[in-house]
Amino acid sequence: MPKHGKKYLDAAKKVDSNKLYSVAEAMKLVKETSYANFDATVDVAYNLSVDPKQADQQIRGSLVLPNGTGKTQTVVVFAEGPQADQAKAAGADFVGSDDLVQKIQDGWLDFDVVVATPMMMAKVGRLGRILGPKGLMPNPKTGTVTMDIEKAVKNVKAGQVEYRVDRQAAIHTPIGKVSFTEDQLVENFDALRDVILRARPASAKGQYIKSVAISATFGPGIKLDPLNLD
Repeated sequence: MPKHGKKYLDAAKKVDSNKLYSVAEAMKLVKETSYANFDATVDVAYNLSVDPKQADQQIRGSLVLPNGTGKTQTVVVFAEGPQADQAKAAGADFVGSDDLVQKIQDGWLDFDVVVATPMMMAKVGRLGRILGPKGLMPNPKTGTVTMDIEKAVKNVKAGQVEYRVDRQAAIHTPIGKVSFTEDQLVENFDALRDVILRARPASAKGQYIKSVAISATFGPGIKLDPLNLD
């Protein structure tokens, strides 16, 4: 088993591993248990009673958090013509076509989000083996393959996050920074909770949300009551 350092162990003492916390309690505690020497990210992890192997139970999408993520996202846009102009006007960091494909093929990956017009996906598809494993491949379900490039770029810059159920039926998503107020973290948590609840597949059986936990970077997990997430 991995050994934890003194700072982690001291932080973990503040968390009752047998207790299911309310959302408000958890947000207060996640700030108290953060010991990183930087503005740590606050993450939420959902475990759902879905079968990701079933096409109708593959939950995926994106949302703009009410208070943003606290992180400046570097956005790459694959577009030409008017859409390229829109991307630049909206604040995209890099805009291009074949030149960007070549740059990425040469090893450049200094960006956080990739947006593309539908017409550009044939070219972006050549980067699948590079972008795919890193979760950077544009996708219509997350709003990153679109003709409305201006909106897509502005959403990312405003604090858009993606959520996607993995093979273990879990969703891991950042909801802000430790420097956020408790109210800001609660508002962001509520926004994500609502979209996950709305995304419940009709074929999902039993208790949809099996467990929920939040944590700060390097910090201990704090369990929430999955039946009382208000």
